[in-house]
Parts: sequence; C-alpha cells; structure tokens
Amino acid sequence: MSDTEVTWLTQEAYDRLKAELDEMIENRPVIAAEINARREEGDLRENGGYHAAREEQGKQEARIRQLQELLRVAKVGEAPTVTGIAAPGMVLTVRYEGDDETEEFLLATREEGAHGGTEVYSPSSPLGKALLGAKEGETREYELPNGSTMKVTLIKAVPYAS
Repeated sequence: MSDTEVTWLTQEAYDRLKAELDEMIENRPVIAAEINARREEGDLRENGGYHAAREEQGKQEARIRQLQELLRVAKVGEAPTVTGIAAPGMVLTVRYEGDDETEEFLLATREEGAHGGTEVYSPSSPLGKALLGAKEGETREYELPNGSTMKVTLIKAVPYAS
C-alpha cells in the first residue's frame, strides 16, 4: 500500500472517529428495538415508520463498516510541524496558472478535516498527488479530468490547526 492510499490521521481525529464508531455500535439495540416496535404496528407494506427505521439501520451499518475499515488501515501520527513543504495535514495556499486569486485547502482525508470550514483535498487526488513534496514557490503540473493539464504554484504550506 503506497503512502497516498494510506489514511493519515492525527491522534485527535482517530479518537473522534473511534468514539463515533463506539457510539454507533452501542446504539444498535435501540435501532433494532425501533424496527421491532414498528413491525408490531401491522401490515409492513404500508408501514412507513418500519421502512424508515430499516433505512436508518442500513445507513448506520454502512457508516459502521466505513469507520471500521478506515480505522483499520489508518496511520496515526502527529500533525506535521514543519512549514514550507506540501504534505498530508498541511493547509496549502496555491495559485493556478493564469489566475490572480489564491485558493487555500487542507491536504488530508475528509475524515481528518470534517469538522472545520476549510475545503479538504485528498492526497490521492490529481492535485494532491501533484503537490505532495512541493516546496513553497515550486510549480507543479497535473492532469484535469478533461485530459488537459494545469499548472499550480504552491504559495504557502502550514500545519493544520483545528
């Protein structure tokens, strides 16, 4: 498994996701009881409450599986403290070729930056892959979905602070 396929999490993010998983697992009997209570109401073909409870159970089980897999493969470490180089856990400020405006985003997984207002780009995205390891002032090129290429310059790279 390469570094771009690994989900890097800070200890804080790992603990937050683990707590969410534990809470969802503890809540399983509540959902099951809700389904049983709705089943007792009669004809299941016309029982909206039953179907809603089953759908909620399906969503919860999917999230449990997602969290279990994420936590199973996650690499837990400290947030980066060195500035100036693009790496997972860094807030990057970039400028695209031909654009005067800059864009700022967190280079991380969605789970890592889920609770902030900062846009999050994956290190495994075309832009993320192109910027990994770039130093401030360095220009990199990456392929757009339409097949053309775009140049982007790393203006600033600083550690993310939640």
